[in-house]
Amino acid sequence: MHWRGVHHLALVTPDMDATVRFWHGVLDARLVTTLATPDFRHYFFEVAPGNTIAFFEFTGKDLDTYAKPAGVPYEKASQFDHLSLHLVDEAALERMRDRLKAHGCEVTDVIDHGFLRSIYFSDPNGIALEASWWTVDPTGRPVDYSDPALFADPDPVPAVVELRENGVLDHTVPTVLVDAIIEDIRRSS
Repeated sequence: MHWRGVHHLALVTPDMDATVRFWHGVLDARLVTTLATPDFRHYFFEVAPGNTIAFFEFTGKDLDTYAKPAGVPYEKASQFDHLSLHLVDEAALERMRDRLKAHGCEVTDVIDHGFLRSIYFSDPNGIALEASWWTVDPTGRPVDYSDPALFADPDPVPAVVELRENGVLDHTVPTVLVDAIIEDIRRSS
């Protein structure tokens, strides 16, 4: 297989608007595409051409949140959703699916998400994995926040509305350095 890097790392956020303001506004990782269903929003931020960090915001789910220093184990580490590895095209995606099956691994059929196609599987530790390729690569080019093929959330968070209307964010969000485990940061603020 010829991997092209990390297609996306999927994390979980309880506040997509603050996430856009931080990742796009503070870290300068451009918001390049969004999608939404009645159950979740899924937004993608470019960290390198072809490579993104993505976040899920689940609708109507009251999830516990936490903050912890890097490298400190914590049994409630719930912010990670899945890792998607980047492949070059659909043929490579099909080869990976066939390779997984040949090694006795369960894997989904190819799923068409519009701007990307994916297969889903797990590693022996139960880590959710995905292999994807961009059918329309939103990275490494100018962003059009009004393009419904790439910005498919019909009710985007206020930060996306600001980007669509003004091309910039009205404000960003500050963060704090964490030196100990803090349980349920969302509810304590």
